[in-house]
Amino acid sequence: MSLSLSILDQSPIVAGRDPGASIRETLALAKAADRLGYRRYWMAEHHNSAAQAGTAPEILIAAIAATTQRIRIGSAGVMLPHYASLKIAEQFRVLEAIAPGRIDLGLGRAPGSDGQTAYALNPDAARAADRFPQQVMELIGWTGEGLPVTHPFAAIRAQPEVPTRPEIWILGSSDYGAQVAAHFGLPYCFAHFITDGRGAAEALAIYRERFRPGVLAAPHAAVAVAGLCAETEEEAWRLWRPREAWRLDRDRGIYRPLMNMAEAAAWSPEPADLPRIERGRARALVGTAPVLLARLEALAAELEVAEIAVLTPCPDTAGRARSYALLAEAAGLGAMAKAAE
Repeated sequence: MSLSLSILDQSPIVAGRDPGASIRETLALAKAADRLGYRRYWMAEHHNSAAQAGTAPEILIAAIAATTQRIRIGSAGVMLPHYASLKIAEQFRVLEAIAPGRIDLGLGRAPGSDGQTAYALNPDAARAADRFPQQVMELIGWTGEGLPVTHPFAAIRAQPEVPTRPEIWILGSSDYGAQVAAHFGLPYCFAHFITDGRGAAEALAIYRERFRPGVLAAPHAAVAVAGLCAETEEEAWRLWRPREAWRLDRDRGIYRPLMNMAEAAAWSPEPADLPRIERGRARALVGTAPVLLARLEALAAELEVAEIAVLTPCPDTAGRARSYALLAEAAGLGAMAKAAE
């Protein structure tokens, strides 16, 4: 099985650094990913977070689409209950006009924020979450051939009506999204990096078992993982250390910026946290590029997925870019991209 590799970016905020720099790093990294041969560049949506600057993936997609040539660009995802389906359809039709045939519309149901922030985004967010399948159906219609004639908004067209359409994905970290994707015949991506893989096999099995031909004729699955590589294993673990500290905080409900490398070097975890760190290291996709690639290929075979998107949360800008370059070289992405031209 040939494995397709993509990038997931949360535009992480680093302690002591202007959050705007996180957005500019995303733009630069996406241009590099285009040259390196990655299949997709996906951006997350988070709100009221001290840890992630990516609040508006649709704006980042437009900026990246205008400065890249080949790579697919998309959301991972738009948190749909915050918004009206028509507005999302219009935004992504505009994006298709900017980069025809290169836009992915990844959709999520989770708030991507705390409850108060979700309410500020949409005071009816709790009820809107229950309409998620209905909104997905509307987006399929408004980005495609239109809504069913029986729909009350059937006469409304989402402009611009361009020849191509965004590729709609359902994203999630539970079996709910798997069921929605299966029902509509859409591709599905499991957020492995959120759960450390817990529930991935079960959700993907449900997706395949319940899949009904719709937008796709057959199931197409992916997983999004956290991983990093460097020239040496020692360097890879040094660059991963801020992620370890951030993850401990996250599991306590604390969302701070990612430690910078100086803070990470001085960080001493509590003795009680050491077993959790060791367990995390045993699961972590970290090492040299050949090691990381082999781990990704083994995971793809185990979960029977055709694509993996790699999230590399690292405060060292050069180290983060180098990780993606080393992985692309190990996987031969540049050669594959040229062969596909």
